[in-house]
Amino acid sequence: MAHHTRTTTQARRVPALWAVPLSLALALAGCASDGAGDDETVTETATETETVSPSPTDDDTASPTEEPSAPADESEEPSVPFPANTEPDTREPSEAAMLTVTDIRVGHHEDYDRVVFEMDGEGAPGWRVEYVDQPVEDGKGTAIEMDGDAYLQVMISGSGYPMDTGVEEYSEPNPVEVEDGEIEEVLLRGVFEGYTQAFIGVDDEPRPFRAFLLEDPARVVVDVRHVD
Repeated sequence: MAHHTRTTTQARRVPALWAVPLSLALALAGCASDGAGDDETVTETATETETVSPSPTDDDTASPTEEPSAPADESEEPSVPFPANTEPDTREPSEAAMLTVTDIRVGHHEDYDRVVFEMDGEGAPGWRVEYVDQPVEDGKGTAIEMDGDAYLQVMISGSGYPMDTGVEEYSEPNPVEVEDGEIEEVLLRGVFEGYTQAFIGVDDEPRPFRAFLLEDPARVVVDVRHVD
């Protein structure tokens, strides 16, 4: 009987000995579960913050060395030095363009001079602007005398005679004489076979230039950059 009782007692103690590790295991599992919940919450919070963060603007991503584009308005000052050289500059007119030059303006700026050929009519003009050795009247081949040591010829395509466009042509002053800057004179010659011909007399030597279009009204703009 004594042996039976001791055996019974030991058998009852076995569950008690395993109870402590089991409790610890359950407690540890609970802590791990709580910790996983905390990590998940942090992850979600970080994801939400990342989602609502503002994306870079176009200004932020623009390259600081990117070449500036043509001004959006005639009065806008371009960055200097703007892209320019002495090579011919060309642009095709829009289909069925038919325009007449109505005004010529010359502006002197600190680093460049600007010539504006304002036009009226239909469509958008094109052009070919290039340095020539001698101004020669288109269609006649007659040499033209004008102020300047270098000569930019401006051929504006998509042009029409005033009788065809219904627009009154610019008439005076012609030539336009300039006192300051690199440009000495601007001379308008007229229309021949869809082109308006004009010349820009430049002081001393060929200067870097660029040509671009402004709209409403249509304007062909030629900027002549100063050279130190």
